[in-house]
Amino acid sequence: MIRALAALLARLGRPVLAALAGTGRIALFAADTVSHLARPPFYAREFGHALVQIGWLSLPVVGLTALFTGGALALQIYAGGARFNAEAVVPSIVAIGMVRELGPVLGGLMVAARVASSIAAEIGTMKVTEQIDALVTLSTHPMKYLTLPRVLAATLAVPVLVAVGDAIGIMGGWLVGITRLDFNSATYLKNTVDFLEPWDVMSGLIKGAVFGFLVALMGCYHGMNSGRGAQGVGRATKSAVVAASVLILAANYLLTELFFSA
Repeated sequence: MIRALAALLARLGRPVLAALAGTGRIALFAADTVSHLARPPFYAREFGHALVQIGWLSLPVVGLTALFTGGALALQIYAGGARFNAEAVVPSIVAIGMVRELGPVLGGLMVAARVASSIAAEIGTMKVTEQIDALVTLSTHPMKYLTLPRVLAATLAVPVLVAVGDAIGIMGGWLVGITRLDFNSATYLKNTVDFLEPWDVMSGLIKGAVFGFLVALMGCYHGMNSGRGAQGVGRATKSAVVAASVLILAANYLLTELFFSA
């Protein structure tokens, strides 16, 4: 009986210990990445390339996602508000919902799908083909050359994407409001501006910076720890996207609790 109970506890404990060990490795990887910020050299060319890849080239997918989300949100809020004769809240709720939650979260998830997979595949392929070993041979630190520029670029670029996505999402709600829901354009815009507060926007931008950091960190971590061969790179790519998405949702809850809890 005791032996069976011990075996059961061992089976339950293995995944918990594995999860804790993985969390520790990621935390050490993040600390190592951040520590290189204060130590030269800094590879500006790699940073600029990462900034274009993560920021500029992600703008179309983030913008389209925000546009349709803002329009759908306006329709849903109008339909729900009509049950309580509260249709007038559509502009304010669309604006607050986009800048606080939907803009940062959906923007982060879109960037995770596009960027985390790309970074993990790129660095994983470099590891498989021994290009990372070649960097070490040339006295180039892989963390400085590969990880730091991408993490820094994502941390700076994603808040900008979130800000643009917020504006496009609010515009999507405005378009639906004036074309489908018979709102007056000037009244809709006035309600949007009147109910938004600076902290609403700022909290979303802070979330965007955190999400960008997590996305690039997961891409780099799983790429650096990729297995050998095409299957190893594929698993690293999948793990990077899943981990980044889950961490974005978890971090969103924690930040919302921190910013807006009573």
